[in-house]
Amino acid sequence: MYAELKQAWQELTGPGQLFEVTTAEVGGVSVRSYAHAPPSLREIWLGAAGHGDKEYLVYNEERLSYADAQVITGSIAHWLAEAGVGPGDRVAIAMRNYPEWMLAYWALTAMGAVVVGMNAWWVPQELHYGLEDSTPRVLIADQERLQRFTELRSDFPDLIVVGVRVPHDLPDWATDWAELVNSESRLPEVTIAPDDDACIFYTSGTTGRPKGAQLTHRGCVNNIFNVAFANAVQPRALALARGEAPAEPGSSEIRALVATPLFHVTANNCVAQVVTLVGGRLVHMYKWDPAEALRLIEREQVTTFNAVPMMAREIMMHPDFTARDTSSLKSVGGGGAAMQPDLVGKVSETIRTARPNTGYGMTETSGIITAVSMEFFMDRPTSVGPAMPTFEARIVDPVGKELPVGDIGELVVRGAPVIKGYLNRPEATAETIVDGWLHTGDVAYMDEDGFIYLVDRAKDMVLRGGENVYCAEVENALFHHEAVAECVAFAVPDDRLGEEVGAAVHLKSGASVDAEVLRSHCRQHLAAFKVPRYLWFLDEPLPRNANGKFLKRELREALKVEDAA
Repeated sequence: MYAELKQAWQELTGPGQLFEVTTAEVGGVSVRSYAHAPPSLREIWLGAAGHGDKEYLVYNEERLSYADAQVITGSIAHWLAEAGVGPGDRVAIAMRNYPEWMLAYWALTAMGAVVVGMNAWWVPQELHYGLEDSTPRVLIADQERLQRFTELRSDFPDLIVVGVRVPHDLPDWATDWAELVNSESRLPEVTIAPDDDACIFYTSGTTGRPKGAQLTHRGCVNNIFNVAFANAVQPRALALARGEAPAEPGSSEIRALVATPLFHVTANNCVAQVVTLVGGRLVHMYKWDPAEALRLIEREQVTTFNAVPMMAREIMMHPDFTARDTSSLKSVGGGGAAMQPDLVGKVSETIRTARPNTGYGMTETSGIITAVSMEFFMDRPTSVGPAMPTFEARIVDPVGKELPVGDIGELVVRGAPVIKGYLNRPEATAETIVDGWLHTGDVAYMDEDGFIYLVDRAKDMVLRGGENVYCAEVENALFHHEAVAECVAFAVPDDRLGEEVGAAVHLKSGASVDAEVLRSHCRQHLAAFKVPRYLWFLDEPLPRNANGKFLKRELREALKVEDAA
């Protein structure tokens, strides 16, 4: 079937085909790009008007059609333009997965403004940093985020604030969302260049401060096409192997459950935007709850469940699973964390109608780099699949020399979806993107068919249920406690989340502090998901090498979970 995969790949990307690949000049570098991709997200949204009265957004008992959404986004854009927001201006969104998230996103990107996706779990200190770093003209926030912002208001007196789903006690310095959507105005006429910023998503930083990744219109649109290609090429290859006529790309109806946060590329770029392109339905969840997910899968006849692996495992292990009708599911998987090999088989065995899938990507690539599904995934369950057509992928040694098939090194990629850079971080940009090649920080190898296998991470990071937690962030928070002399943070394997945050701590002479006090201290500086679940208090100073660096790997291997506080 791998010969058929190559055939299907060539057929779909050939001259004149939907996924024809060409090259584009981006930042002085020639990169792969789709020949027929629209120049901006504006064209994607304007094209979605053709889906008319088809259901688009579902949340609880609320339902909006594509036609409804087009009217609302026109009204939002008109209000924002009247408020002085124009192309290139930034507007921050801080809220849960309400329908308003995607409505604001499309209104902003279609008018040439730049979406700043704020992590909804950020504490006020982190929210302050994000606003200070991105300097938005407007903040659109739900009730909980608005409450967190209230204590910051004096530092941002000129920021226009819009409150979403604030039933009472809206501050007098905020405007109710209802005022934005009470007209039937059209989107303003603007010109958007492919390499203009579309959005800024924050990714955790090795220095303890999140970095704002600048995703361009070209990058986002190419990612949409990459996901659409992934959904088409492997089914086509299997059809060819069986001697059947392949289905046309995008010919089946998609109803997707939006289970992960829209301020990440997994839910936004790889699910919501792709579903919008093909006229599918987005079923929003306020927060993750496996019982609620099963109810929605049954009620809405969900076909696609792409989230983080622990979510797939939790719905299959839930007591309600056998009582719910999940026969509509065709695709189960996602990304944001490694999919354990046993889960690959469990999906196909437990949900008979569905095929497992996974993708590997990052904020810095606007979404997926690789994808694998169906029999290809079941045949190679430890692989994340081949790189998508608009990526060149190499495995390199520490000096940048390309390594042969099977050798382990750092994965570097180049292509249209790679971000422009990090906002206000020229040094970090130059370090991460060299001559167009993005250094992923992931250690991998490639087989003879181009399938990529992740081995380790070069970056000091915990991947917790789809959220990146850089160890430096956690260490910085711990060091702020007066009792801590030394500390290191690291990943601890976890069956549910993939990895959890752990930390080894050595206290100052004569000092004492218990685990809960230290965790409470961390919560003042970090979002809840970054607070160490496991803490080890060591009597001796932490071990170091000859250069004075902590021996983190040795510590991680020596410490036992059952001994943690």
